[in-house]
Amino acid sequence: MSLKMMCVVAHPDDECFAFGGALALAAARGVETYVLCLTDGQAATNRGASESGAALGAIRRAEFAASCGVLGVRHHELLDYQDGRLEFTNFSQAAGRLVERIRRFRPDVVITFGGDGGLNTHADHMIVSMLTTAAYHWAGRAKRYPDLAQPHQARRLFHLSTSYFLPERQPPQPVPWTVTLDIRTVQSQKTEAFRQHVSQAPLMEKTKDTFERYGGYEHYALVATAEPQPARLTTNLFEGL
Repeated sequence: MSLKMMCVVAHPDDECFAFGGALALAAARGVETYVLCLTDGQAATNRGASESGAALGAIRRAEFAASCGVLGVRHHELLDYQDGRLEFTNFSQAAGRLVERIRRFRPDVVITFGGDGGLNTHADHMIVSMLTTAAYHWAGRAKRYPDLAQPHQARRLFHLSTSYFLPERQPPQPVPWTVTLDIRTVQSQKTEAFRQHVSQAPLMEKTKDTFERYGGYEHYALVATAEPQPARLTTNLFEGL
């Protein structure tokens, strides 16, 4: 039986900027991948050629789809939450939407941001982390959202971590990692996926030197498992599955 991995993000470009290596490596080994994005990124600082929020959202939806294609993502979905306002979302309702998708896709592994909000400490990233963490646990419990498909308990939940910080930004407080992914074999693929986000080209240029220096690796923390076990260091999100 083939493995499945679900990645939950807040904005178009998160899937490649933060998780591109993990997604590309998984696709290369035949893992069925699904990226769920909660907003269409209308509040972005970089707005490309758009003249309105709706126009930017449409542009970024198309960029997201193109990026997922480059990364070999088999399923991608973009929801309708408001960019920059996730902290004001009804938590139970939003978590329920994630629970339903976890139960229908039935992933073995779920990956998302850490509670620190990632390298830019974005509040939307923090909320996505909290929503996904709750949904990971609730999806396996029959008493939670009993009308939303059959319960499914994914085997592992990972939060994104980091071994470096962005210059000129207040540093986050990342969770200590347990997984170091060597993504050098797919690093060019990750870069090409980011290039699909033409509206965000200034961000790519601004971070280019940092990613050239540190971009050969991604770090993740194993934060929940289906079986009790001690923490240990590894180089594979799917080891033993």
